[in-house]
Amino acid sequence: MVPTRYDRTRGYLAPVPILPFAFATVTAVVLAPALRASLAENGFVRENYRGAQLPFPFGVAVFAAATVALVPLALVYAATDDVLMQDTPSVVLTFVLGVAALGLADDALSGPSRGWRGHGAAVMEGSFSTGALKAAGTLGLALWVTSGEDTFFKQLLATGVLVLATNLFNLLDLRPGRSVKAFVLLGAALMIGERDLTTFEHLGLFIGPLLVVGLFDVRELAMLGDTGSNLTGALAGLWLVLALGTTGQVVALIVLAAVTAYGEFRSISDLVDRTPGLSHLDSIGRIQR
Repeated sequence: MVPTRYDRTRGYLAPVPILPFAFATVTAVVLAPALRASLAENGFVRENYRGAQLPFPFGVAVFAAATVALVPLALVYAATDDVLMQDTPSVVLTFVLGVAALGLADDALSGPSRGWRGHGAAVMEGSFSTGALKAAGTLGLALWVTSGEDTFFKQLLATGVLVLATNLFNLLDLRPGRSVKAFVLLGAALMIGERDLTTFEHLGLFIGPLLVVGLFDVRELAMLGDTGSNLTGALAGLWLVLALGTTGQVVALIVLAAVTAYGEFRSISDLVDRTPGLSHLDSIGRIQR
């Protein structure tokens, strides 16, 4: 039996909004092992920081599971005369899938350039840079997603949060499970602050698969790639924008900009390794060798 809630406004039973999370999680559990095996068998592997060859980019499993889960979800919502877009807004689908596609292009076509400075230098020299393409594409998607804001200032503020969050989680993805752990901590803090599950439910179609894929990532069974880390950052940015007011977003923008700047000029991994609390958290779940 499909869990339902009584919608007093429209006077009928409707699916509970946690269903996208549940359906997508189950789909990811089924798809992820087969997709990991397929990547390895077809030579889609990359060397990780230990020198091990791992299936890559495993981030494709997140949007694969999410989009496949839309099939049964749409049927359930249609059967109960409800609208799936109310629980999984179109702006969420557009931004997350768009950013994931840009990350996949970067994984498939990237050159030696790294970081904003490296990609900027490549563009100035007249070279094609997938990083620059990803940055420009993410900016365009963010501007579209935030186009409904009340004022231009609020649109630029939300856009900045989305773009910087997407980039920062890419910078964090230098060790197994790090970006997913950061996302889980951020999401938990925002849920506690909101005292509400609405934003979690809006993003649940992707959060479920990301948690499943994150288990493979932290155990060094596969690598997210930019496909997965940028998708993680897109979800984090959306959660910040949807959960926080103007003041909160200003604070988030400052923090994101500061950490991003540090990551461009210094090593985040070195900072984590020499900070006892962060080092312990970073190592949880990881294979010890």
